[in-house]
Amino acid sequence: MNLNRSRLLRSAVLLAAASLVTASAPAGEQRIRVTTTTSMVTDLVKQVGGDRVEVSGLMGAGVDPHLYKATAADVSKLQQAEVIFYNGLVLEGKMTDIFTKLARIKKFVYPVAEGVPEKRLLEPPQFEGHYDPHVWFDVEMWAMCAQTVVKGLTEFAPKDKAHFEQRGKEVAAKLRALHEWSLKKAAELPKERRILVTSHDAYNYFGRAYGFQVVGLQGVSTVTEAGLADMAKLVDFIKQKRVKAIFVESSVSPATIQRIAKDAGVKVGGELFSDAMGTSGQMEHGYDLGTYEGMIKHNLTTIVEALK
Repeated sequence: MNLNRSRLLRSAVLLAAASLVTASAPAGEQRIRVTTTTSMVTDLVKQVGGDRVEVSGLMGAGVDPHLYKATAADVSKLQQAEVIFYNGLVLEGKMTDIFTKLARIKKFVYPVAEGVPEKRLLEPPQFEGHYDPHVWFDVEMWAMCAQTVVKGLTEFAPKDKAHFEQRGKEVAAKLRALHEWSLKKAAELPKERRILVTSHDAYNYFGRAYGFQVVGLQGVSTVTEAGLADMAKLVDFIKQKRVKAIFVESSVSPATIQRIAKDAGVKVGGELFSDAMGTSGQMEHGYDLGTYEGMIKHNLTTIVEALK
């Protein structure tokens, strides 16, 4: 009798457990497994996908995508992903071949920058043959990239099309508001003071969108190091233009810019985010530096306050 009761109790426990599993993870409601590259792309996919996606980003705070080499664990994440989003325009230089190969065997592989019309892209002379990949620094252009995410998620899960399109519209509205904020913040500086000197040419789209002359010590990619002649030329430029401050970047060694600041007799105005966002949860003036919005607001506030 006790044995029968024990069996009945065990069966009841197993049935209860099964019902809990079914309730918490109903069939067909699994989140889409998405793998992304840079922290900006990761943030964008999370904003558009919401609770319908499970996003695994390969590159965190302070990581330079130009120099990044995929690990065995990264390749495994990419192979297991159902959908992949990356920046494109050769930003993830050493990983380009991996994405090309994955695109042949996986249907759902998307460079988000394909959402930007070619006529809006810049092609700096020193990067001949390739477009400038730092499209996220023009907030209007980043909103175009959000549509690539909507497209990719919808193609993978057509039943959720309305959900992703609605979230895409909400993200676009937020980015429009951020773009307007950026224009107003930049306008706090007189045009003659809008000269941005940084470690490398990551801010060309930023300069065009918000009225800054941008001078980077290195080229569009951090692969090529600056020579002594380039450094001397930049020191002369800073003195001639009476630039008040120059800036280091979170994903580039600050040593060279610090030396140039010393030689030119100017201050380092602060650290800017360039090829990666900040650490998630790190708050500044009420915004999270580990988000795209926080990254943009931090950069503009830092630049404007230092150059005033």
